[in-house]
Amino acid sequence: MAPAPRIAVLVSGRGSNLQALLEAIAEGRLDAEIAGVFSDRPDAAALARVPPGLRWSANARGFPDRAAFDAALADAVAASAPDWVFCAGYMRILGEAFVRRFEGRLLNVHPSLLPRYKGLHTHARALEAGDAEHGASVHFVVPELDAGAVAAQVRIPVVAGDTPDTLAARLLPQEHRLVTAVMALAVAGRLAERDGQVLLDGQTLFSPLRLDSSGVLAPGSHG
Repeated sequence: MAPAPRIAVLVSGRGSNLQALLEAIAEGRLDAEIAGVFSDRPDAAALARVPPGLRWSANARGFPDRAAFDAALADAVAASAPDWVFCAGYMRILGEAFVRRFEGRLLNVHPSLLPRYKGLHTHARALEAGDAEHGASVHFVVPELDAGAVAAQVRIPVVAGDTPDTLAARLLPQEHRLVTAVMALAVAGRLAERDGQVLLDGQTLFSPLRLDSSGVLAPGSHG
């Protein structure tokens, strides 16, 4: 039997998306293994979700510059021999050298319907704009912040009385479903990126896949 595909996970906080991946693996919904968990914050709660042998962390302030930290991180990630690298709430911007090293197999989850609301405070910005829908996106990582090709999205309605906190709380379980569904496609060899476009089973996607209520990813609208 071939070994399970390996996912390296980058984290900065509590690691709820990492936990979603771990649970999907344990329940047989995701044919993969976690190659390692890597953090820029040695006190990140996410690190405790895996055994010590799978943890790597370093404080970026202990390095002379961002490039030096990124190089150390990249070497540690590469040493875990991952098939895919997934940013699950990793809050540092990855430098171009890191991105190029793992190009085409580096994914990130972002809590907005990209290209809307790149960067931080996405829930508040969606409310301030009066959006009827909010959501999360999984995209390939490029050097420009949150600008890579979007593979898939999940959408939720914005309801009367929503605050940034309530909107975030309602979105998070859907984000977990999205992450596990996309990673299942990735580790099965069905997902790829070429020339800034996402390919599913070798065919170009002209709009992101959309996660439905049953947890299935299907082609989205072209609107």
